[in-house]
Amino acid sequence: MDSPNPNWFLKARLKTRQLLLLIALDDFRNIHRAADALHMTQPAASKQIKDLEEMLGVRLFDRLPRGMEPTLYGETMIRHARMALTSLSLAHDDIVALKAGLAGQVEVGVIMAPAMALLPRAIARIKQQAPLLRIGVQLESSNVLLDKLQRGMLDFMIGRILENVDSAGLIYEELTDEPACAVVRPGHPLLARPDLALGDIAAMPWILPPPGSILRHRFDMMFRRAGLEPPVNVVDSTALLLVTSLLQQTDSLHVMPREVALYYASLDVLKILPIELPCKMDAFGIIRQQDHLMSPGADLLLAAVRAVALELY
Repeated sequence: MDSPNPNWFLKARLKTRQLLLLIALDDFRNIHRAADALHMTQPAASKQIKDLEEMLGVRLFDRLPRGMEPTLYGETMIRHARMALTSLSLAHDDIVALKAGLAGQVEVGVIMAPAMALLPRAIARIKQQAPLLRIGVQLESSNVLLDKLQRGMLDFMIGRILENVDSAGLIYEELTDEPACAVVRPGHPLLARPDLALGDIAAMPWILPPPGSILRHRFDMMFRRAGLEPPVNVVDSTALLLVTSLLQQTDSLHVMPREVALYYASLDVLKILPIELPCKMDAFGIIRQQDHLMSPGADLLLAAVRAVALELY
C-alpha cells in the first residue's frame, strides 16, 4: 500500500476556514451555531465538512437528532486543526516581533578585545538584514559595564564577571579567554630577535596598564615567577591614542590583548613581538540579566554575536 503524501493538504487545497469550522463544530456541536460563529450559511458549512470528509475518505462527524458528534477521526482532525491554527498564530506573533526588532533599538556594552573583531562583525551582519535597527555601543571596563547592566542601561554586555561583583541574577555565557602579547612600533630593533626571552625585555621601557588593574598584576607576576624584577621604566596608561603615539616615537613596549594587537598589526600601526608571554586575562563572555526581557532587536544582535563567536573562537 502506498504511503500517504506528506503534503496531501496542499493537493487537497485544505482551507483555513475548514480548520476553523472543525473547531467551531467541536465547541458548539451544532452546524447552525458553528456556521453563525464563522458568518457562514448552514449549507456552505455543511458542504465544507462534506468536502473534507470526501478528501480524507472518512466520516468526521456523526449527525445526531440534537446536533453533531465528532467520530474518532473527527477528534484527531480537530486536535491537529487546533495545533495548526496555534502555530499560525505564533508565526504571526514572530513576524510582528521581528518587524519591531528590525526597526527597534539595542544597547550593548563591550570590553576592548571583543570590540576589535567580534562585535563589529556581528553588527555588520545584522545591519545587512536590519538597516533601521539602532545600535548603541558602550566601550568600557567590565566593572563599569556590569554596573550599567544591573541598572538596566544595557540589553547585554560582552565582558567578564569580576570576583568582587555580586553576580546574582546574571547569566554568563563564556566565549573565550584573552591571551596577552607585547607590541612595539614597526622597525623596532627587537623585531629582528627571534629568540627573545623575558630577561631581554624586563629592562626595556614599557607602557603598561596602571597598578591595581588585573592585567598589570598578572604582567608583574609573570616576571616574578621567572625570578626577574618587573620593569621599572614605565608609563602608566590605557589610553590607546596616547599609547600608539608614544610607541611610534620611542622604543617602548606595550602589553595588550592579542586580539587588539592583531587589529593594529593589520593596519601596520604596531607589530607583535616574537615572544610568547605566559600572561593572560580571564575569559570573557556574554552577560545579561536573568529577569530582563530582551527586545527583539537585542535578540537579533545577540544571535549574531553567538554566531560570529563560533567562527572566531
